[in-house]
Amino acid sequence: MALPLSSLTAVSPVDGRYGSKAAPLRAVFSEYGLIKYRVRVECEWMRVMAACDQLPEVLPLNEKEDALLTALCNIPVESAQRVKDIEATTNHDVKAIEYFIKEEFAKKEKEGCERLHKCREYVHFSCTSEDINNLSYALMVKDGVACLIPAMTKLVDTLVNLAKEHAKTPLLSRTHGQAASPTTFGKEMANFAYRFQNAIADIQRVKFMGKFNGAVGNFNAHLAAYPEIDWPALASKLVQGRLGLVYQPYSTQIEQHDYVAEICDALARFLTILIDFDVDMWLYISRDLLKLRPVEGEIGSSTMPHKVNPIDFENSEGNAGVANALLKFFSGKLPISRLQRDLTDSTVLRNQGTAFGHALLAVESSLKGLSKIAVNEAAMLQELDRNWAVLAEPVQTVLRRAGAANPYETLKALTRGREVDQSKMAEFVKSLEGQLGPKEIQRLLELSPASYTGIATQLALEVEGVIAKIRS
Repeated sequence: MALPLSSLTAVSPVDGRYGSKAAPLRAVFSEYGLIKYRVRVECEWMRVMAACDQLPEVLPLNEKEDALLTALCNIPVESAQRVKDIEATTNHDVKAIEYFIKEEFAKKEKEGCERLHKCREYVHFSCTSEDINNLSYALMVKDGVACLIPAMTKLVDTLVNLAKEHAKTPLLSRTHGQAASPTTFGKEMANFAYRFQNAIADIQRVKFMGKFNGAVGNFNAHLAAYPEIDWPALASKLVQGRLGLVYQPYSTQIEQHDYVAEICDALARFLTILIDFDVDMWLYISRDLLKLRPVEGEIGSSTMPHKVNPIDFENSEGNAGVANALLKFFSGKLPISRLQRDLTDSTVLRNQGTAFGHALLAVESSLKGLSKIAVNEAAMLQELDRNWAVLAEPVQTVLRRAGAANPYETLKALTRGREVDQSKMAEFVKSLEGQLGPKEIQRLLELSPASYTGIATQLALEVEGVIAKIRS
């Protein structure tokens, strides 16, 4: 039995369980969205032809006709259903768009749109379906990216605020899982803010391309009908002038999707950084360095009542992984087409919304996780105080400067695999009289794991300005 479609019966969790969170993408990546973009491309092509003096058969538009084309470019869902009804007969989605537009011209013929109706056979003039499709998908992906960028930017801004707030909050580093030279929690947030913003900049640098050159990219039919027209120039007016894309002059029947691969790779890079961030946050929580604020009514475990789990960071990691699996497949598949065209890209392109949906869920989940955390400064200080051995690095470095013999090996013997507390480290530093001057000894005695953070505070405080420069 076929169940009616709802959030309960949807096959994809993007439309089901997470439907409300992915809702902003529905107008972009849905079947309705694709219809909307296709209608817009066809209507803008009519506008370009109507403005071309060398196409006298396509008459200049009057005010009502221009308004009709504008209205069609903003086709409501109800009208999109009419396209699907036509497609049920034609079994061709793009041809259904053409027939729908002609129907709309006919409806308005007696309402001041006589000229549009008269030149209705110029709807889809000299076009292959891929002329319409590649531009529609370019607009779709462009708008899809625009849906993601605000959440990505909010993530960066949230991390910048954490960097400033905790610029001086000392944190024990872990390299290979072992205690390492201290940093600050703010500096670690600054690291991710910087990485994320650079990834966003890479996404924003990609040019959204579009081709409009007929069946195999040579304007064959166009030239047969109107040999005197500069068709590449006219096509560019549509692609760049009307649609705001970058004109692709060299193609086969399809736009080769190289820019789509670039977008997918750039998005995947952002999401890979996000997975790295989610894992780090999970680990800080597991070390009790971050506390999760419990949400009233929320349950962490069906059997362990005390649990407050890092579910948002885990959800983010999972969704980012699903998105990346799709994005990397798109990147590897879409630029490949047999000779001048095969149809394998068609189904693949229709799945872009699924990847974008999981990407949006991933970013939003991380943001939700960040809204629940509280920095446990006391636990961070306690962890630092248990690891005075990390001061072996500055002590051996100062000894190197002083020309002492075998400083690294000396500190290795003192600290590697041994318990070293404040008193033992102080005792060793005091024993360096004769190798170090009194000022150096005093400076080392005043050093602690919590104060040995280099320029971490400075870097954390400066990241806001660095991010601003990247954005400018």
